[in-house]
Amino acid sequence: MMEQTNLSVTTYFIIIGFSDFPVLQTVISFLVLFAYLVTVSGNMTILLLVCQDQHLHTPMYFFICNLSILDICCSTNNLHNILISSVTRDNTISIAGCLTQIFIFISLTCAELLILAAMSYDRYVAICSPLYYNMIMNFPVCTLLAISCWVLGALESIPIFWELFKLTCFRSNTINHFFCDIMPIMKLTCSDTTFLDFYILTLGVLVSAFSPFLFTVISYVFIIVSVLKINSTTGRHKAFYTFSSHLTVFILLYTTLAIQYLRPHSVINLDSNKLVSLLNTATVPLLNPLIYSLKNKDVKEAFRRRVKTTILQCSRN
Repeated sequence: MMEQTNLSVTTYFIIIGFSDFPVLQTVISFLVLFAYLVTVSGNMTILLLVCQDQHLHTPMYFFICNLSILDICCSTNNLHNILISSVTRDNTISIAGCLTQIFIFISLTCAELLILAAMSYDRYVAICSPLYYNMIMNFPVCTLLAISCWVLGALESIPIFWELFKLTCFRSNTINHFFCDIMPIMKLTCSDTTFLDFYILTLGVLVSAFSPFLFTVISYVFIIVSVLKINSTTGRHKAFYTFSSHLTVFILLYTTLAIQYLRPHSVINLDSNKLVSLLNTATVPLLNPLIYSLKNKDVKEAFRRRVKTTILQCSRN
C-alpha cells in the first residue's frame, strides 16, 4: 500500500509495528500473543477468585479487581493491532479508529493511576487507623472511589482527544509504533500543537500522573512512619507484607511511564520508545496478577481452596 508523504489530509494510518525488525517480527508476535494470553488468564483468575471466595471480599481485593479489569482492557486495546496484523497482514487503521484507540489508552492509564492512589489510601487506613477501617472503607465508599477513578480517567482524556481530533495535516501516514499512541502522532503532524502540548503538560502530567503519584507517595510516607513505630519485628514484617504488592506494582508502572513519556516529544527516538512501550503495555499487565498472587498469602490460599473444591465436585460426579 502506498505511503502518503505529501502534506495532506489523512484518512488512514499505516502501523508498521516491528516490520523494521523483520528477523524478530514473528518472534515478537508470538511473545506478544503469549503475554496477552497470560495477562487475560491471570487477571481473569484473580477476578474469579475474588468473586467466588468470601475471604477475599475486602476493599483491597475490590480495587485489585478493578486493576485486573483495567489490565485486560488496556492489553486488548494496545496489543490487538500487532496480533491481528500478524495474521491478516493488514496493518492499516482509520483515523477515527486510531483516535479512539488513543482515547481508550489515555482513559485506562489515567484510571489505573487513580486506582493505585485509591489502593494506597486503603492501605493507609488499614495500617494507620485499623480501628476505623471498616467504618471508613465500607462498600459504598469503595464503589464511589472506583467509579470516580473510571469517570475521571475518561474526563481527563477528553481535551487531549479533542485536540488530536483537530489535527488535519500530516507529513506521512506511517506510524512508527505497534499501536496508535500520542507521541508518534505528534511526530507526524504539521498542524499547530500548542494547545495539545499544554493539555499534555497540565492534564496529562500534572493532573493525571503527578497528582495521584504525590497522593500515593504521601500515603506511603505515613504508612512507613506508622510501620516503623511498631515495636515487634513480626508486627513490622506483617504490616509491610500487606502493602508490598501494591508498592511493587506502583513502582513498576510509574517507572515505565516515566521512561516512555517524560521526555520532550521532539527528542524521543520512536524505535527505542516502541520497545519501552511494549514493556509497559505487555509486561506490566502480565506481572500484576503474578505479583498479587505470588506475594499474597490470601490469594494463594483462596486458589488452593478453589482447586480443592473443584476436585471434590469432580470426584462426586
